[in-house]
Amino acid sequence: MTSTPTDAAMSEYGDLRAQLDTLTTEAFRPELAEIDQLPTLEIAQIMNGEDRTVPTAVAEQLPRIAAAIDAVAERAAKGGRLIYVGAGTAGRLGVLDASECPPTFNTDPGEVVGLIAGGPGALVTSVEGAEDSRELAAADLSDLKLTPNDTVVGISASGRTPYAIGAVEHARSLGALTIGLSCNADSALAAAAEHGIEVVVGPELLTGSTRLKAGTAQKLVLNMISTITMIRLGKTYGNLMVDVRASNEKLRARSRRIVSLATGASDAEIEAALTATDGEVKNAILIILGAVDGPTAATLLDDSRGHLRAALQATRTT
Repeated sequence: MTSTPTDAAMSEYGDLRAQLDTLTTEAFRPELAEIDQLPTLEIAQIMNGEDRTVPTAVAEQLPRIAAAIDAVAERAAKGGRLIYVGAGTAGRLGVLDASECPPTFNTDPGEVVGLIAGGPGALVTSVEGAEDSRELAAADLSDLKLTPNDTVVGISASGRTPYAIGAVEHARSLGALTIGLSCNADSALAAAAEHGIEVVVGPELLTGSTRLKAGTAQKLVLNMISTITMIRLGKTYGNLMVDVRASNEKLRARSRRIVSLATGASDAEIEAALTATDGEVKNAILIILGAVDGPTAATLLDDSRGHLRAALQATRTT
């Protein structure tokens, strides 16, 4: 016996379809209706042209992005965490950005966190229905024991994903800073957040495939949020990653190169400084430029909350 949809189910899907019809990211582009008939090079050229429009869309949101980052950095300086929340591609991008902070900036894995609807398994396999639950988002955040110093960034190309909206609403109710990142104007996600960032990239090459331009836009904005926050927290010296965690041979070689670029010291001086600091790049630079020993470098950096320039200034005034 074949089951038939109930009136309630048909009404629900009709409402959802009507919502999708209003979203720029879901719009159909009739001029690309026969793209599958084109030569591969021409399709690639079209995609490349589409991608070039993304930075322009991001640029239009830079004042909002900057304001959000300043608010994130202010709370992070008090020990707050940066927490990305999303479903599908958006969730995966958040997890990706979070996972790259420990090796790049020597952050603790708990300082920048990525939550994806459906849990870690959803990184590789779709978890049906997870993105539709606001309650699931609240439960996932409750496990992290949010504080008012934390920041929750809800990520959703459509700006209507219940999981992302639920996360932002729950976080805001607890006094945490909230950011809503979407790719549609006048989105529910941006409206729910204290800082709404809407990077409107327009309809996708493949109708509704928001892993394309929308995903690229989200990655660019997340790069800014994490990187500039870390710059504000003193995780860099100029454009050098002085808090890099040397966990493999490539990063150990990079550590030595960073010390060299920052100080101009000889290889012997660099090795001695890194040995004295157990491989900590920032401390090694301070030893060389500030002419101090390892314990003094550590104390100066603690006193300056990890800001190398401030620690160097202290060596010149004492």
